[in-house]
Formats: sequence, C-alpha cells, structure tokens
Amino acid sequence: MSCEIPDLPNLDAGQFLTPDPHALGVNGPAHAPRILLLYGSLRQRSFSRLVTEEASRLLQAMGAETRTFNPSGLPLPDDADEQHPKVRELRELVQWCEGMVWCSPERHGAMTSVMKAQIDWIPLSMGAVRPTQGKTLAVMQVSGGSQSFNAVNQLRILGRWMRMITIPNQSSVAKAFMEFDDNDRMKPSSYYNRIVDVMEELMKFTLLTRGGSDYLTNRYSERVESAEQLTTRVNQRAI
Repeated sequence: MSCEIPDLPNLDAGQFLTPDPHALGVNGPAHAPRILLLYGSLRQRSFSRLVTEEASRLLQAMGAETRTFNPSGLPLPDDADEQHPKVRELRELVQWCEGMVWCSPERHGAMTSVMKAQIDWIPLSMGAVRPTQGKTLAVMQVSGGSQSFNAVNQLRILGRWMRMITIPNQSSVAKAFMEFDDNDRMKPSSYYNRIVDVMEELMKFTLLTRGGSDYLTNRYSERVESAEQLTTRVNQRAI
C-alpha cells in the first residue's frame, strides 16, 4: 500500500510501498522489524554515515525500527577486552537486531579499517548463541571517484562468513561528495533510487525470514555434533 512520507522529499509517494508481510504469505512476529545500521568513516562529514541516515529514514517509513551504531571510540580488535563500553554497546545492538545494513567507503580499493573493526568485534558465537546467524544483511558503499564494487564484494563475503542472509541487491554511490546538498541530504538521482530499492528488498527478506530463522539455520552437522556431545556427557563415568 502507498503511504504519506514525511521528511523524504525525493520519493514519489504514489510509487512508494510499505512491504506487506501478508503479500509474502508470512505470519511472523507482529513487532516492527529491527534493523541495525553500521557505517565506516569517522570524518565529520562522513558520506557513509549520511547514506545510512537516508537508509534509516527509508526503513522507518517502511515500518522498521532502526538503530545506528556510532563507531567513534570503538577500540581496535584485541586492543581492549569485550567489556569495553563501545564493544558491549555494539554486541548488544547486534543481539537486538533482526537485520543489518553495512555501508563502507572504499579506500585503497577496499572497505575501511573502521568498517572491518566493527565486524571483527562481532563474534561468530556468544556462548550457545550465534548473534548474526540467520539475520538479514544489505551491503552498500560510497566512493570518492568512479563507481566501484570492491567494498560491497568484500562485505558480501563477510556477511556469508557471519552466516547472514545477504540480500541480492546492493548500492554503490560514486563521487559521493556530489550527491548531497548543503543540508547533508541526498539529492534525487538513480543512486538514491537504488538505495530505496535495497532497503525495500531488505525489509521484504527480513519479514520473510525472521520468523523462521531458527529453522532455516538448523544444520545436520551441528545436530550430529550436539548428539555426540550429549552422548559423551551422559555416558561418562562419575568422578
């Protein structure tokens, strides 16, 4: 269904649709999808941050609850322990969310160290919980020059490694310094429209999969391992 869109002047309200779980045949959780957004630059005018802010507005207009992590003050991996306040904040947000958006600048043909540090602080497992497994992911990047896909390709590999459901669509904004006005709002463009596409797809995949995440990620190899561990524990001799 179409909707009124506050604070999103670039959108055609008649064509903007809020993803409908019923159209997907989904009867999942009733609460708003929870989306965490990460960006990869600490510059005062960070274009990756500005892109995630636009993405957050779009997601909220589509019915999501969003939170954005500020990486300023996050220590380098292994340069502090997991009780550091910024590490704890990041990990709590990862546990809270049902989907994520990762947006990095491309620097020297790769994602930034700021982006990678955030991902490196997210563990594959926390006790018996895999905090990223089965959650959805959208990847985006900004470039200072011509369009490139190096950063999003690397982010996509990391998403797979973190056992996330990385959606097919992605966004790469070339010459990002030309795409924002003096109020740090994104100008109308095909780049902007692609970000709308990516957020819409992220919402659809999140609605489609979040209710069945445990089932989707239930693996034979892990069931076998768990059964072997149980057998060992039950059959061990009392000490």
